[in-house]
Amino acid sequence: MSSSDHGPPATERLFAAVLPPDAAVAELRTALAPLNALPGARDLRWTGPEGWHFTLAFYGDVPEGVRPELEARLERAARRTEPFALHVHGAGHFGGRALWAGAAGGLDTLRLLAERADAAARRAGLPMEEHRRYTPHLTLARSRGAADLRPFAAALAGFDGQRWEAAELTLVRSHLPVSGVPGERSRYTAVRAWPLGG
Repeated sequence: MSSSDHGPPATERLFAAVLPPDAAVAELRTALAPLNALPGARDLRWTGPEGWHFTLAFYGDVPEGVRPELEARLERAARRTEPFALHVHGAGHFGGRALWAGAAGGLDTLRLLAERADAAARRAGLPMEEHRRYTPHLTLARSRGAADLRPFAAALAGFDGQRWEAAELTLVRSHLPVSGVPGERSRYTAVRAWPLGG
């Protein structure tokens, strides 16, 4: 029996991220509450606080055999990057598809960490999309169709959260909805985390 008779290799849907601390999550949650009263708020799929993160690099379906090499390279990337100040700041939108909160603080270091997380995957043998300039964002809501997200972004434009120290690089597993229940969200599980600066 050949190995091809056993089906495709096991994979996990993974990405690298910086996770905000609980205090920053609570603060943003409070700032978002008034947005529920805006017209069209019920038509959006809001991301739960447990899903808030600054994605550094999205890896997609990673074969089981590649993960150890990816983890070793991410650990190296974390060790080579010093901790940096960060805070949730302002908001924006990608067309009519996604509403997001931005970041301020050590953005140069955040971008460097994103580049290193991307390079780690390439060196581990993962096919990555063409490299684009990194735009740090934390996704707050998505639209099923084209929505006017400008009022939501404007309502959050002045938000300036408390500063915190980004001190870890986290590998996160994404569990896509499988039940078919309307409104079900993706779930996220932190798989490994490495301290910045080693």
